[in-house]
Amino acid sequence: MILPHKFQDAEKFNLQFSDFSEISETADKLRWLRYQKGLRQRDVADYAGIDRSTYVHYEEYGKDLYPPEHMEKIAQLFDAPVERFLDDYNLFLRNDQGAKIKTIRMKLGLTQREYADKLGVSLSSLKQWEQNREQIFKSTWEKYFKQSLESCK
Repeated sequence: MILPHKFQDAEKFNLQFSDFSEISETADKLRWLRYQKGLRQRDVADYAGIDRSTYVHYEEYGKDLYPPEHMEKIAQLFDAPVERFLDDYNLFLRNDQGAKIKTIRMKLGLTQREYADKLGVSLSSLKQWEQNREQIFKSTWEKYFKQSLESCK
């Protein structure tokens, strides 16, 4: 059951975003889908097998990483592909960040050493990213790879 003040929050939010396609942030997408189903944050958290406080953070701005195992469960609940509500950064991680970074490097015709030098990062960091052994931070992704990916489209 949605409490009256929560219902008002949902109505305001739905007026702000009348259509899902208008939403770019993962936090807003999750909130929109939850409101459409008439669910509480607790309901989504329970279904996903996570603490309510964890899910609350997923609906807050500034959250960078959405763990794949949690997003898969939430996607099941919303009966939607997980790709529908992840932002570009989380899709980058989900869809093999290493292969994407290597593709950009290869299109530039650079060795790992040359590309690391060009980016101003250590060779070991670049190798870790390309081998999917270390997830790239969102700020690093935005600084070095977001534009490159957009130009590859």
